[in-house]
Amino acid sequence: MILVSESVQLKEGGPAMVVTGYASGMVECSWYDGYSVRREAFREEELCALNAEQDQLVS
Repeated sequence: MILVSESVQLKEGGPAMVVTGYASGMVECSWYDGYSVRREAFREEELCALNAEQDQLVS
């Protein structure tokens, strides 16, 4: 189970994101893309949790 405020990443790769909530069975995430804060919802199966060390490597 992924918790709100946890750092996650898509299993296929991509930026480190922060879980901001849940809606309609989807996990809502936000991340900074270098220009602005982006937000999108993903299925939990698409995401994996990052530990603090991995989060620093991805950022």
